Amino acid sequence: MSRHQDNDKPHPGSGRQGGYKKNSNSRGNAPIRKAPSKFSPKPDAAKSDVAKGPKSPKKPSNPNEIRLNRYISNSGMCSRRDADIYIQSGNVKVNGVVITEMGYKVKLSDVVQFDGVNITPEKKEYVLLNKPKNFSTSGDEEKGSANVLDLVRNATKARLLPVGRMDKTTTGLLLFTNDNEIIQKFTAPNQRSSKVYQVTLDKNLKFEDLERIQKGLTIEDHRVYVEEISYIEDQPKSEIGLKMKTSNVKIVRKIFEHLKYDVLKVDRVTFAGLTKKNLPRGDWRFLTEQEIINLKNA
Repeated sequence: MSRHQDNDKPHPGSGRQGGYKKNSNSRGNAPIRKAPSKFSPKPDAAKSDVAKGPKSPKKPSNPNEIRLNRYISNSGMCSRRDADIYIQSGNVKVNGVVITEMGYKVKLSDVVQFDGVNITPEKKEYVLLNKPKNFSTSGDEEKGSANVLDLVRNATKARLLPVGRMDKTTTGLLLFTNDNEIIQKFTAPNQRSSKVYQVTLDKNLKFEDLERIQKGLTIEDHRVYVEEISYIEDQPKSEIGLKMKTSNVKIVRKIFEHLKYDVLKVDRVTFAGLTKKNLPRGDWRFLTEQEIINLKNA
Protein backbone atom coordinates (compact mmCIF):
# COMPACT_ATOMS: atom_id res chain seq x y z
CA MET A 1 0.00 0.00 0.00
CA SER A 2 1.33 3.39 -0.93
CA ARG A 3 0.61 6.63 0.78
CA HIS A 4 1.27 10.24 -0.20
CA GLN A 5 1.61 13.20 2.09
CA ASP A 6 1.37 16.80 0.97
CA ASN A 7 3.91 18.66 3.03
CA ASP A 8 3.28 22.34 3.51
CA LYS A 9 6.59 23.97 2.66
CA PRO A 10 7.30 27.66 2.69
CA HIS A 11 7.56 29.21 -0.78
CA PRO A 12 11.03 30.44 -1.69
CA GLY A 13 11.49 34.13 -2.12
CA SER A 14 8.84 35.12 0.42
CA GLY A 15 9.49 37.95 2.82
CA ARG A 16 12.40 40.43 2.67
CA GLN A 17 15.13 38.01 3.56
CA GLY A 18 17.57 37.39 0.71
CA GLY A 19 16.26 40.30 -1.42
CA TYR A 20 17.78 43.68 -2.13
CA LYS A 21 16.79 47.26 -1.51
CA LYS A 22 16.18 49.32 -4.61
CA ASN A 23 17.50 52.87 -4.96
CA SER A 24 14.81 55.51 -5.05
CA ASN A 25 15.51 56.12 -8.75
CA SER A 26 15.68 52.41 -9.64
CA ARG A 27 13.05 50.50 -11.55
CA GLY A 28 14.67 47.11 -11.28
CA ASN A 29 17.73 47.90 -13.49
CA ALA A 30 21.22 48.72 -12.31
CA PRO A 31 21.27 52.16 -10.61
CA ILE A 32 22.48 55.09 -12.78
CA ARG A 33 25.39 57.02 -11.29
CA LYS A 34 25.01 60.79 -11.45
CA ALA A 35 27.37 63.66 -10.79
CA PRO A 36 27.03 65.08 -7.28
CA SER A 37 24.63 67.98 -6.89
CA LYS A 38 23.63 70.11 -3.99
CA PHE A 39 20.77 67.69 -3.45
CA SER A 40 23.01 64.60 -3.57
CA PRO A 41 25.00 63.20 -0.64
CA LYS A 42 28.72 63.76 -0.74
CA PRO A 43 30.63 60.99 -2.50
CA ASP A 44 32.52 60.02 0.67
CA ALA A 45 29.26 59.80 2.63
CA ALA A 46 27.51 57.52 0.17
CA LYS A 47 28.23 53.82 -0.19
CA SER A 48 29.88 52.98 -3.46
CA ASP A 49 28.11 50.52 -5.74
CA VAL A 50 31.40 49.63 -7.39
CA ALA A 51 33.30 46.72 -5.91
CA LYS A 52 36.82 47.63 -4.89
CA GLY A 53 39.32 45.01 -5.87
CA PRO A 54 38.72 41.34 -6.63
CA LYS A 55 36.14 39.51 -4.53
CA SER A 56 37.35 36.79 -2.21
CA PRO A 57 36.20 33.30 -3.20
CA LYS A 58 32.97 32.19 -1.55
CA LYS A 59 33.55 29.75 1.26
CA PRO A 60 31.87 26.42 0.48
CA SER A 61 29.06 25.47 2.85
CA ASN A 62 29.52 22.57 5.20
CA PRO A 63 26.81 19.93 4.61
CA ASN A 64 27.17 18.85 8.23
CA GLU A 65 26.21 22.30 9.53
CA ILE A 66 22.83 24.02 9.66
CA ARG A 67 21.69 27.46 10.77
CA LEU A 68 20.41 27.41 14.34
CA ASN A 69 17.04 28.94 13.46
CA ARG A 70 16.51 26.30 10.78
CA TYR A 71 17.53 23.56 13.20
CA ILE A 72 14.86 24.77 15.64
CA SER A 73 12.25 25.10 12.90
CA ASN A 74 12.95 21.59 11.59
CA SER A 75 12.47 20.25 15.10
CA GLY A 76 8.87 21.46 14.96
CA MET A 77 9.18 23.89 17.89
CA CYS A 78 8.33 27.07 15.95
CA SER A 79 8.96 28.95 12.69
CA ARG A 80 12.40 30.29 11.73
CA ARG A 81 11.28 33.84 12.41
CA ASP A 82 10.06 32.94 15.90
CA ALA A 83 13.26 30.93 16.44
CA ASP A 84 15.28 34.12 15.84
CA ILE A 85 13.31 35.82 18.61
CA TYR A 86 14.01 32.97 21.01
CA ILE A 87 17.69 33.02 20.10
CA GLN A 88 17.98 36.78 20.66
CA SER A 89 16.20 36.38 24.00
CA GLY A 90 18.84 33.91 25.21
CA ASN A 91 16.48 30.93 25.38
CA VAL A 92 18.60 28.64 23.21
CA LYS A 93 21.72 26.76 24.24
CA VAL A 94 24.21 24.84 22.11
CA ASN A 95 26.36 22.35 24.00
CA GLY A 96 25.37 24.09 27.24
CA VAL A 97 26.29 27.61 26.04
CA VAL A 98 23.68 30.32 25.45
CA ILE A 99 23.74 31.47 21.81
CA THR A 100 22.31 34.87 20.80
CA GLU A 101 24.16 35.30 17.48
CA MET A 102 21.98 35.46 14.38
CA GLY A 103 23.07 33.09 11.63
CA TYR A 104 24.94 30.84 14.08
CA LYS A 105 25.54 27.39 12.59
CA VAL A 106 25.44 24.12 14.47
CA LYS A 107 26.51 20.59 13.65
CA LEU A 108 23.97 17.80 13.66
CA SER A 109 26.01 16.22 16.45
CA ASP A 110 25.63 19.29 18.70
CA VAL A 111 23.27 19.24 21.67
CA VAL A 112 20.69 22.00 21.24
CA GLN A 113 18.33 23.06 24.02
CA PHE A 114 15.21 25.11 23.31
CA ASP A 115 13.64 26.55 26.47
CA GLY A 116 15.45 23.87 28.49
CA VAL A 117 14.31 20.95 26.30
CA ASN A 118 16.70 18.97 24.11
CA ILE A 119 15.55 19.02 20.49
CA THR A 120 16.49 17.34 17.23
CA PRO A 121 16.17 18.82 13.71
CA GLU A 122 13.96 15.99 12.57
CA LYS A 123 10.39 17.04 11.81
CA LYS A 124 7.86 15.46 14.17
CA GLU A 125 5.64 12.92 12.43
CA TYR A 126 2.45 11.26 13.71
CA VAL A 127 1.02 8.19 11.99
CA LEU A 128 -2.12 6.31 13.03
CA LEU A 129 -2.43 2.62 12.09
CA ASN A 130 -5.43 0.31 12.29
CA LYS A 131 -3.37 -2.71 13.28
CA PRO A 132 -4.32 -6.13 11.91
CA LYS A 133 -3.65 -9.46 13.63
CA ASN A 134 -0.32 -11.29 13.51
CA PHE A 135 1.82 -8.16 13.82
CA SER A 136 3.72 -7.45 17.02
CA THR A 137 5.23 -4.26 18.47
CA SER A 138 8.14 -6.25 19.90
CA GLY A 139 11.14 -7.57 18.01
CA ASP A 140 11.66 -10.46 20.43
CA GLU A 141 8.41 -12.30 19.74
CA GLU A 142 8.39 -15.83 18.41
CA LYS A 143 10.43 -16.41 15.28
CA GLY A 144 8.67 -15.47 12.08
CA SER A 145 6.33 -12.95 13.70
CA ALA A 146 5.94 -9.77 11.61
CA ASN A 147 6.53 -6.34 13.16
CA VAL A 148 4.11 -3.41 13.00
CA LEU A 149 6.91 -1.17 11.72
CA ASP A 150 6.74 -3.08 8.44
CA LEU A 151 3.24 -1.66 7.92
CA VAL A 152 4.28 2.03 8.23
CA ARG A 153 7.81 1.80 6.83
CA ASN A 154 6.90 3.74 3.68
CA ALA A 155 5.04 6.51 5.52
CA THR A 156 8.09 8.68 6.20
CA LYS A 157 11.88 8.62 6.43
CA ALA A 158 11.64 9.59 10.10
CA ARG A 159 12.43 6.90 12.65
CA LEU A 160 8.98 6.09 14.02
CA LEU A 161 8.27 4.18 17.21
CA PRO A 162 4.93 2.75 18.39
CA VAL A 163 3.27 4.41 21.37
CA GLY A 164 2.85 1.52 23.78
CA ARG A 165 2.88 -2.18 23.05
CA MET A 166 0.47 -4.57 21.37
CA ASP A 167 0.74 -8.32 21.11
CA LYS A 168 0.17 -9.94 17.73
CA THR A 169 -3.40 -11.02 18.51
CA THR A 170 -4.59 -7.52 19.49
CA THR A 171 -6.00 -5.28 16.76
CA GLY A 172 -7.03 -1.65 16.46
CA LEU A 173 -5.54 1.79 16.79
CA LEU A 174 -1.80 2.15 17.27
CA LEU A 175 -0.02 5.49 17.11
CA PHE A 176 3.52 5.90 15.75
CA THR A 177 5.72 8.97 16.17
CA ASN A 178 9.28 10.24 16.54
CA ASP A 179 8.08 12.71 19.20
CA ASN A 180 9.62 11.41 22.42
CA GLU A 181 7.45 13.67 24.57
CA ILE A 182 4.28 12.11 23.14
CA ILE A 183 5.66 8.59 23.60
CA GLN A 184 6.54 9.29 27.23
CA LYS A 185 3.24 11.05 27.86
CA PHE A 186 1.03 8.19 26.68
CA THR A 187 3.07 5.37 28.16
CA ALA A 188 3.45 6.91 31.64
CA PRO A 189 1.49 5.06 34.38
CA ASN A 190 -0.32 8.27 35.38
CA GLN A 191 -1.37 9.38 31.89
CA ARG A 192 -5.02 10.46 31.78
CA SER A 193 -6.29 9.91 28.22
CA SER A 194 -9.11 7.43 27.63
CA LYS A 195 -9.07 4.40 25.34
CA VAL A 196 -12.01 2.24 24.30
CA TYR A 197 -11.60 -1.51 23.72
CA GLN A 198 -14.03 -4.00 22.24
CA VAL A 199 -13.43 -7.36 23.89
CA THR A 200 -14.69 -10.72 22.62
CA LEU A 201 -15.00 -13.44 25.28
CA ASP A 202 -15.40 -17.21 24.98
CA LYS A 203 -18.79 -17.01 26.75
CA ASN A 204 -21.37 -14.48 27.84
CA LEU A 205 -20.25 -12.10 30.58
CA LYS A 206 -22.45 -12.50 33.65
CA PHE A 207 -24.15 -9.31 34.78
CA GLU A 208 -22.75 -9.71 38.30
CA ASP A 209 -19.24 -9.94 36.83
CA LEU A 210 -19.88 -6.82 34.78
CA GLU A 211 -20.83 -5.02 38.01
CA ARG A 212 -17.72 -6.32 39.78
CA ILE A 213 -15.52 -4.95 37.00
CA GLN A 214 -17.35 -1.60 37.15
CA LYS A 215 -16.67 -1.31 40.89
CA GLY A 216 -12.99 -2.22 40.48
CA LEU A 217 -10.95 -5.37 40.90
CA THR A 218 -7.82 -6.25 42.84
CA ILE A 219 -5.49 -8.09 40.47
CA GLU A 220 -2.01 -9.20 41.61
CA ASP A 221 -2.20 -6.81 44.60
CA HIS A 222 -3.09 -3.85 42.35
CA ARG A 223 -6.45 -2.13 42.24
CA VAL A 224 -7.73 -1.88 38.68
CA TYR A 225 -10.49 0.56 37.75
CA VAL A 226 -12.39 1.10 34.52
CA GLU A 227 -14.26 4.22 33.45
CA GLU A 228 -17.12 2.37 31.76
CA ILE A 229 -18.10 -1.17 30.84
CA SER A 230 -21.15 -2.35 28.92
CA TYR A 231 -22.49 -4.99 26.59
CA ILE A 232 -22.21 -4.10 22.89
CA GLU A 233 -25.67 -3.18 21.57
CA ASP A 234 -27.30 -5.77 19.30
CA GLN A 235 -24.42 -8.20 19.91
CA PRO A 236 -24.09 -11.34 22.05
CA LYS A 237 -23.26 -10.68 25.69
CA SER A 238 -19.80 -12.04 24.98
CA GLU A 239 -19.07 -8.76 23.16
CA ILE A 240 -18.02 -6.14 25.71
CA GLY A 241 -17.14 -2.46 25.46
CA LEU A 242 -14.52 -1.28 27.95
CA LYS A 243 -13.33 2.29 28.50
CA MET A 244 -10.24 2.88 30.61
CA LYS A 245 -7.12 5.04 30.71
CA THR A 246 -4.49 2.35 30.40
CA SER A 247 -2.73 1.80 27.08
CA ASN A 248 -1.47 -1.57 28.36
CA VAL A 249 -3.56 -4.18 26.58
CA LYS A 250 -2.35 -6.88 29.00
CA ILE A 251 -4.38 -5.26 31.78
CA VAL A 252 -7.52 -5.43 29.61
CA ARG A 253 -7.00 -9.15 29.18
CA LYS A 254 -6.20 -9.73 32.87
CA ILE A 255 -9.49 -8.15 33.97
CA PHE A 256 -11.51 -10.89 32.30
CA GLU A 257 -9.02 -13.71 32.85
CA HIS A 258 -9.18 -12.88 36.58
CA LEU A 259 -12.88 -13.77 36.44
CA LYS A 260 -12.24 -17.02 34.54
CA TYR A 261 -13.09 -15.87 31.03
CA ASP A 262 -10.95 -16.57 27.98
CA VAL A 263 -10.31 -13.48 25.86
CA LEU A 264 -10.64 -14.31 22.18
CA LYS A 265 -10.14 -10.84 20.77
CA VAL A 266 -9.22 -7.30 21.85
CA ASP A 267 -9.76 -4.40 19.43
CA ARG A 268 -8.82 -0.82 20.38
CA VAL A 269 -11.44 1.38 18.75
CA THR A 270 -10.44 4.79 20.17
CA PHE A 271 -7.14 6.16 21.43
CA ALA A 272 -6.90 9.59 23.12
CA GLY A 273 -9.75 10.99 21.01
CA LEU A 274 -8.58 9.33 17.77
CA THR A 275 -10.98 6.91 16.06
CA LYS A 276 -10.93 4.26 13.34
CA LYS A 277 -13.35 6.22 11.15
CA ASN A 278 -12.45 5.81 7.46
CA LEU A 279 -9.37 3.80 8.38
CA PRO A 280 -9.68 0.16 7.22
CA ARG A 281 -7.78 -2.60 8.97
CA GLY A 282 -4.14 -2.60 7.93
CA ASP A 283 -4.21 1.00 6.67
CA TRP A 284 -2.53 4.07 8.15
CA ARG A 285 -2.84 7.84 7.87
CA PHE A 286 -1.10 10.97 9.13
CA LEU A 287 -2.75 12.95 11.90
CA THR A 288 -4.23 16.32 11.03
CA GLU A 289 -2.81 19.48 12.60
CA GLN A 290 -5.86 19.74 14.86
CA GLU A 291 -5.49 16.11 15.97
CA ILE A 292 -1.86 16.76 16.89
CA ILE A 293 -2.89 19.78 18.95
CA ASN A 294 -5.59 17.74 20.67
CA LEU A 295 -3.12 14.94 21.34
CA LYS A 296 -0.65 17.29 23.00
CA ASN A 297 -3.44 18.74 25.15
CA ALA A 298 -4.99 15.40 26.04
